[in-house]
Amino acid sequence: MVSRFTELAIDCADPVGLARFWCAVLDYEVRDEGEEEGVVTIGPPAAREGADRPGPVPPVLTFARVPEGKSAKNRLHIDVSPSDREQGDEVRQLIGLGARRADVGQGDASWVVLTDPEGNEFCVLGGRRP
Repeated sequence: MVSRFTELAIDCADPVGLARFWCAVLDYEVRDEGEEEGVVTIGPPAAREGADRPGPVPPVLTFARVPEGKSAKNRLHIDVSPSDREQGDEVRQLIGLGARRADVGQGDASWVVLTDPEGNEFCVLGGRRP
């Protein structure tokens, strides 16, 4: 018996706003909002009925409102890989959506560290991967 990675839960101050940002980054859509107050779940667009989704199904992201703010560097973070543009173009696009550059001591790495609108670090990888 094995487990599957199906969901990543992210604590935040503004679930709707952070969900909107990550929907734009990942081309996701809101799956559930309001069933439980202060919780928004997003995921990949649903496959058309009868259509197969090639490859593994990506996990959903759930944003839950919490009263405390972020206090330290994330111990777990998301990496994104541009699928239809170069890394620099993707970084500019993400900054336009509200991301900010971050220095976490990465030095001269092949990835770029950004933060989402609530300060959570994530990386934009250099190589294109489908």
